[in-house]
Amino acid sequence: MAISKIIKFTIKPDYTETFKTALIENRNGAVSEPGCLAMRLYTDNQNPNIFFVYERWLDDSAFIFHTTQAHTQRMLALFDDALAAPIDSIDLNDTQPAPIALKTADKEDPLFNIIFIFKIKAGMQARFVAQFEEHIKHTRQEEGCMLFDLYTVDNDDQTLVVYEHWRKESDVWDIHFQQPYAKVTGALMEEGVIGDMEQYMNFVSQIA
Repeated sequence: MAISKIIKFTIKPDYTETFKTALIENRNGAVSEPGCLAMRLYTDNQNPNIFFVYERWLDDSAFIFHTTQAHTQRMLALFDDALAAPIDSIDLNDTQPAPIALKTADKEDPLFNIIFIFKIKAGMQARFVAQFEEHIKHTRQEEGCMLFDLYTVDNDDQTLVVYEHWRKESDVWDIHFQQPYAKVTGALMEEGVIGDMEQYMNFVSQIA
């Protein structure tokens, strides 16, 4: 069974460029591994010292193999000196409809990416998953949508992750959120998300 992860690295400013180089080298090696289905790297738009990695593997064995490779070991060797905070690694579970390949961007697309990791009230996971199943079916048909997935989180039924790529920012605010299905989902979010939704939104730029 495929496994997916989102990993957040917070790096000391003096090590940001060194770590970024190692992260990209690790990604370039990983995508050649037979069990790597996807690996994408991002920087936080508000803080250049924060990196996110989305990775998807064929199975646990593929991920374990990856950790033994030289390109991975070179990155891991930087952790003791470079990390400004503990690594935040989230193990993701697919929902339906299942994740699909990222659509190809046009060269003129400015691109807009969000990693939305949010907390919900106890007992509401099933309602969210059911609503997002319908939401995703429609959203993926929008012209501006390049990728839109929902994940649950291992051993945590109060955290959900929405992982999304758009051709431009206005495709989200001016078009997507005006759709009837998005308004239904929005009402559920208002009911079920704990606290201000903005605190959970990570606006990121892809670097590899």
